[in-house]
Amino acid sequence: MIDKSQLLAEYDRHLRAGVEMAGTASVDRLGPLYLGVYGTPGEEQTGFVSYAGLGVDPEHPDTPADRARVDEVVRRIVAWRDARPELSEVEVKTRAHDRAEGLSEALAAAGFEPEEPESVMIGPLEGLVGTPAPEGITIAPALTEEAMWAAARMEDEVFGSTFAQRIVPELLRRRAAGEPVTLWSAIADGRVVSAGRIEPVAGTPFAGVWGGATLPEYRGRGIYRALTSARAASVAGLGVRLIHSDSTEDSRPILERAGLIKVTETTPFVWRRGGTA
Repeated sequence: MIDKSQLLAEYDRHLRAGVEMAGTASVDRLGPLYLGVYGTPGEEQTGFVSYAGLGVDPEHPDTPADRARVDEVVRRIVAWRDARPELSEVEVKTRAHDRAEGLSEALAAAGFEPEEPESVMIGPLEGLVGTPAPEGITIAPALTEEAMWAAARMEDEVFGSTFAQRIVPELLRRRAAGEPVTLWSAIADGRVVSAGRIEPVAGTPFAGVWGGATLPEYRGRGIYRALTSARAASVAGLGVRLIHSDSTEDSRPILERAGLIKVTETTPFVWRRGGTA
């Protein structure tokens, strides 16, 4: 039986702070904080903030952070944000199991708004592999720039976002540098109907599945499950034994049926330029 507490410990050990900055153009360190910038000058740039823990002892990131310490950390985030007028938005990633008193309230007071919580799902890779594509569906990696744009624009259509403008240049840059991050597509009648990335985390037993989206009229047919299976199978020879995902309520049950379990929740707090402060 999978030990939830052990998986959560593996998550905290391997998947937080510095490793979350993969794909950023630059990273700053302020105490326990990692603050990354996505995008390059002349393009839309966004900020991303994470940490292993907010306590005063960096050797023990699970040390509790009292309200005074939390307020100090949030002031550092705000100062970093305000010194970068090029950023259109900044996301701070929080976790439900962190021992940080009043963090949500302090972020809200600084103009960061909570988005929908997502379930952090972790489980063995082998539980995901082996699901064939439904009849009439072709699943393949999006290896050309044209294929990446088609997949990313479909995700924008589903999420109501402008994700493609950032992720396609980032994918091209990272793949050119030899990183094994790959965007996959499910195609029906020449149209991308589902897509998502897989990203092995260097130096760890993990790979993450990200950005999974399926057009509403194609849901309930097993396409997302087959897409996730193909993504997992593609990294089976890279030393990956665990898959993780920040999952919406749409994808969580699919991953649970494949043997992944919820170890905690993550809530992004997002500040957008021009929003309320």
